[in-house]
Amino acid sequence: MELATEPAVNGQNLADRYQAVRSFTERLCESLETEDFVVQTMTDVSPTKWHLAHTTWFFETFVLMKFSENYTPFHPRYAFLFNSYYVQAGERHERHRRGALTRPTVADVYDYRAHVDQYMKVFLGDRPDLFAGGPNCVLEIGLNHEQQHQELLLTDIKHVFSENPLRPAFRDLSDAAAGDPTSMTWTPIEEGVHEIGYAGDGFHYDNEGPRHRQFLERVDISNRLVTNAEFIQFMEDGGYTRPELWLMEGWATREQDDWTTPGYWEKVDGQWRRFTLGGLKPVGPNHPVCHVSYYEADAFARWAGYRLPTEAEWEVASQDLPIEGNFAEDGVLIPQPAGKGPGLQQMFGNLWEWTGSHYSAYPGYRVAEGAIGEYNGKFMVNQFVLRGGSLATSASHIRPTYRNFFHPPARWQFTGIRLVREGRPI
Repeated sequence: MELATEPAVNGQNLADRYQAVRSFTERLCESLETEDFVVQTMTDVSPTKWHLAHTTWFFETFVLMKFSENYTPFHPRYAFLFNSYYVQAGERHERHRRGALTRPTVADVYDYRAHVDQYMKVFLGDRPDLFAGGPNCVLEIGLNHEQQHQELLLTDIKHVFSENPLRPAFRDLSDAAAGDPTSMTWTPIEEGVHEIGYAGDGFHYDNEGPRHRQFLERVDISNRLVTNAEFIQFMEDGGYTRPELWLMEGWATREQDDWTTPGYWEKVDGQWRRFTLGGLKPVGPNHPVCHVSYYEADAFARWAGYRLPTEAEWEVASQDLPIEGNFAEDGVLIPQPAGKGPGLQQMFGNLWEWTGSHYSAYPGYRVAEGAIGEYNGKFMVNQFVLRGGSLATSASHIRPTYRNFFHPPARWQFTGIRLVREGRPI
C-alpha cells in the first residue's frame, strides 16, 4: 500500500485545509492493526491512538469550546486523558502511562474524531470570518500542530515496531540503491551581518521571530549530509570508545545506554542492517546516517575536524533554496542519498539536522498569553535546535526559519548530521 498524498494546501480555505490535514492523519494509519495503536515503548513515544485523540482534543478545547456556543465535550474525561502539557488547560494523565489506557478503544477514538470533525465542519461553515484575522490564529496553529503529530506518529510507531522481535514493517517500502558516492564539497557563507527569523504574512510559530540581525564569521557548509560509510569510519576508528571526542554528558549517556552504533542498527550474519518503517534493510554506504543524538553528531564532527552549523548559519545557507526533498507525502519514509547535482542538497526533508545552537528565545521574543503560550516558550531550556524537516514532515509544514528542538540524547527522531568548516580555505 502506498502512502496517501496530502493534498496541496496553498490557496485552500481553512475548512478545506482542515479536512485535508485531518484526513491525511487517518490515511497514515491505514496499514496498522488494532494492537499497533495502543503500545507505548518509552516515555518519549506515545501510542498512535493517543496522537489521534490528542489532536482532536486540541480542536475541541481551543476552537469549539472557546468559540462555539452550542458545543459540549464529547466525553467529560477526555480532556484529562488527552491533554499533553498545557497546564493552563487543566490536569493531565501522566505521559509515561499513556500506553496503559486500554479504554477508550481505538474505535471510540475514531468516533471522537468524527464527532469533532462534524462540529468543526458546521462551525467553519457558519463562521468563515472568525479565523481571517491574522496568520497565527488558533485554527492555523491547530492544523500545524496536527502535522507535527503526524510526524510523531511515524517516529513513534517505528520505535514500537523496532521493539518487536518479528521486526514488522509499517509499509512495504523500497530502499533505492545509491550509485557512486557523492563527494563532500563546501558552500561558503560570507562574513557579515545577516537577518534571520520569519518575515512575511504567512503562518509561523512564535519561536521563529522576531526577525533580527546576527553577525556571522565566514565559514563553509557541507553540500550534503554525513553518510553511513563516513559514520562507519568513525565507529571503526574507535569513535564510541574515545572520551576525548565527547562532551562530558554525552560520554556519560553513551556509557549508561551502551551506545556503539546509531539508533536502529544491528548486525545480521555479520552485516550491518538498519530498522526502517519498511522493516530491516541493509545499511547503504551512501545513505545519510540517521537516528543519531546531538552527542553523537557533535562527537563525529570533532572526529572529522569540523563542527555542527549554528542555526543562524544553517538558515542563511538555506533561505534562498526551494522547499524540495523527501517528505511525508512522498511516501518514501526512508532516508535517501544525495544526488549528483551541484550546490547544497538535502537541506529540506530527509532528516532533521542537528545544529550547535541551544534552543533559546530570539531578541524581543514574548510568550503569548493563555494556554497557547505554552506551545513553545516554556521549552527553551536544555535543548538544541534542529532544522530542515525530515521524511516524516509534510512539505507544507516546513520553512527555512522553522525551529525544531530536542534534548541532546534523543535518537528516536529522524536526525542526521551536516558539517561546517571554519576559516577561509588556502
